[in-house]
Amino acid sequence: MNDTRVPDAPVRYWPLGQLIVARLREFYRQPAAIFWVYGFPILMALALGFAFRNKPVERITVTAQEIPGAETSTDFVCKALKQDKKYVVSREDEAACRLLLRTCKTDLVVIPSATGKGYTYLYDPTRPEGVLARGKVDDTLQRSNGRKDVVAVADQEITEPGGRYIDFLIPGLIGMSIMGGGLWGVGFATVDMRIRKVLKRFLATPMRKSDFLIAMIASRMFLLVPEVVVVLVFARLAFGVVVEGSLLAVGVLILLGAVMFAGIGLLVACRAQTVETVSGLMNLVMLPMWILSGIFFSHDRFPEAAQPIIRALPLTPLIESLRNVSLEGATLASQWPQVATQAAWAAGSFALALWWFRWN
Repeated sequence: MNDTRVPDAPVRYWPLGQLIVARLREFYRQPAAIFWVYGFPILMALALGFAFRNKPVERITVTAQEIPGAETSTDFVCKALKQDKKYVVSREDEAACRLLLRTCKTDLVVIPSATGKGYTYLYDPTRPEGVLARGKVDDTLQRSNGRKDVVAVADQEITEPGGRYIDFLIPGLIGMSIMGGGLWGVGFATVDMRIRKVLKRFLATPMRKSDFLIAMIASRMFLLVPEVVVVLVFARLAFGVVVEGSLLAVGVLILLGAVMFAGIGLLVACRAQTVETVSGLMNLVMLPMWILSGIFFSHDRFPEAAQPIIRALPLTPLIESLRNVSLEGATLASQWPQVATQAAWAAGSFALALWWFRWN
């Protein structure tokens, strides 16, 4: 009797999808990786948000120097300053005043004139506290000596969301997290697989290099979405951080940044053979951007001559565009220079990684 059974349908081989699933499973089975991806940005936002939260200006520490024959002037200085609660006033001899100033235990030393007609201020001009104390104390003493302002002024404090340090910080932390995820989550993972001879096994399969590299980037995209959502939701609930612009624009910038840094991570790892090598290369790549790209403060603080180099770094346009959309409500179209820079980094790094990549 003839065998009339229909042969089994061939199993469809889809290496890209299998690699993505494998990377996701590998990640979620590592508690330490989950903490560094999801927990560490939250702890950074929490610590820095509380450290730089809106709070009253700290009290100003002032020391009046005792001058022989000028006790009345010293008494007047202490009495005039003590009427304002923002001053912490003491009086010491010359040696003690110099010691307090040198050890940063006082912000300003006031030396009354022996004639009672003037004051000398001692302070460190490199300390913002000293410069602030000099201006405030001088204004108070001038008023106490009868000076009258010719123009009426009024103060109005603004503490609404959007102008606080935490609002400025969150886009920087998101950019930092994207950079770290791309380099460590993609670059380091690739070298780790090379060391464990996993890549050599892939070489024996009908898999192209492009399948592997795209799968590494795509798996990073799946991990990125919950990572960023967690940070944004936490910032909103804990500190009232509001995204002024389009959430879609923010999402596009984040995905573009993730692709860019995943490509850079692959480029860093395409030839590295040891953990020490890839760790050194990643630190070499990340350290300048940690310092220059404006994670914790604006990159405009650096000299003008360095700005073209800083703006060309991949992290700078990512953070800059995120801040423009989040804080100023800018449109995605208005950020085309930053988008173009990121796209160039993404395309260039992936193309070079594909060209130079080796399995072993």
